[in-house]
Amino acid sequence: MSALLQRRAAPYVFVLPFFLVFAAFGAYPLAYALRLSFTRWTGAGEARWIGLGNYTYLLTNPEFWASLGNSSIMWLLVVPVQLVAGLGAAVLLSNAKLRLRGVFRVAFIAPFVTPLVAMAQVWIVVFDRDYGLVNHALNLAGLPDVGWLTSTAWSKPTLALLFLWKTTGFAIIILLAGLQSVPGHVYEAADLDGASRARQFWSMTVPLMRRSLSFLLVIQTLAVFQMFAEPFVVTQGGPYGSTTTAGLYLYDHITASDLGTGAANSFLLVILVFALSLISVRLLRARDE
Repeated sequence: MSALLQRRAAPYVFVLPFFLVFAAFGAYPLAYALRLSFTRWTGAGEARWIGLGNYTYLLTNPEFWASLGNSSIMWLLVVPVQLVAGLGAAVLLSNAKLRLRGVFRVAFIAPFVTPLVAMAQVWIVVFDRDYGLVNHALNLAGLPDVGWLTSTAWSKPTLALLFLWKTTGFAIIILLAGLQSVPGHVYEAADLDGASRARQFWSMTVPLMRRSLSFLLVIQTLAVFQMFAEPFVVTQGGPYGSTTTAGLYLYDHITASDLGTGAANSFLLVILVFALSLISVRLLRARDE
């Protein structure tokens, strides 16, 4: 092989391992799952081709739409709150004059690195109807017990609070990195013009952080619609299916050995999340133009 040919082939040789790994553990499982979504298979025997049967079954199944509705409500309870609270906390933690700033940063980020199952067990104890700390505090204030995890009205807000506690640290990390990219002379010019801190926040910080906020919007939308461990450990999807999220409904098909329907469910979720992400990117591009 000539020296010129070796130099031209060298870049492709270096990236070849990545493509081999991606083909084995990314492309092939994806293609296999797509084919599986058009079949009826229980994990044993031969898969039977049924065309769009699994998709038709899901799109006409009230339980599928109920799981999407639960995930949508969780999204409303989590993502807007997290974007606002995360940005406020990031601005606060970026202030060099804040005392004990390092302690606050650790306090916000610690839940993100704590195992979810351990946090979920704490949640079960704290929000228990009969022995929980929260209901004990309500009783001291003369208020009745609340079924935080056993009533359909409170189960989703309680799980949303757990998700917020767990993942807001991640949002703060992203937003702190975004704030570091804002040039300091912008605020110096605003100070010279006499702009108040509130005016600087709404007219400068929020617009300049739009890309970071949009990134978080897409990432957290993905996370909420994939939410599985929280309802699985804390409520097992109850009471009365009020916390059966789209991710948990998908898991139910897998455990019932209905693998074809489970695969179809996963691709419907991919289409839904892709559409939501595309809308977010389009909105960001329109604002940039």
